[in-house]
Amino acid sequence: MVALSRFPDDPFPMITNVLGTPLASCCTDPATGFFRDGYCRTGGGDHGLHTVCTKVTGNFLKFSKAAGNDLTTPRPEYGFPGLKDGDQWCLCVTRWVEALNAGKAPPIILEACHLSVLEFVDLSVLKLHQARIREKGKPPGSPFPGGLIKVIVPSPTPMRSDRQLLLHPYMKPT
Repeated sequence: MVALSRFPDDPFPMITNVLGTPLASCCTDPATGFFRDGYCRTGGGDHGLHTVCTKVTGNFLKFSKAAGNDLTTPRPEYGFPGLKDGDQWCLCVTRWVEALNAGKAPPIILEACHLSVLEFVDLSVLKLHQARIREKGKPPGSPFPGGLIKVIVPSPTPMRSDRQLLLHPYMKPT
């Protein structure tokens, strides 16, 4: 599913994320995505649908390995460096759903999840598992407001009526 630009003759349609805005890059170091361009987008030949941008956790990596998909061992023949806790990576949407059902789903970056994820998971569920991008203070000598350093931190889930935070086991309050 690709949302087209407002211009019908545009040869480069805008690819959107689950929020309906332009798809953001997930990670370029290590280079992720089916096309290894940093984006969780899909196309012909991507039978796994690598459309969910995650910040992988140790628990998820163990779960994935036990399920037959070892993401920690480097595979240079495929341009795969092997992942470690904290890396961002485009996962197959069905693997993320399996991990979700097993209580092992890593946090996701909504701005970098392809729109087609909504065919498998409701946006309200995705929002419960989102990681937020929070900027650190401006680095010394940086001309850019807010600096260039970004840190991914898990976000708490929505507040219940009694005002207590509902946190997932792998998330810690910030």
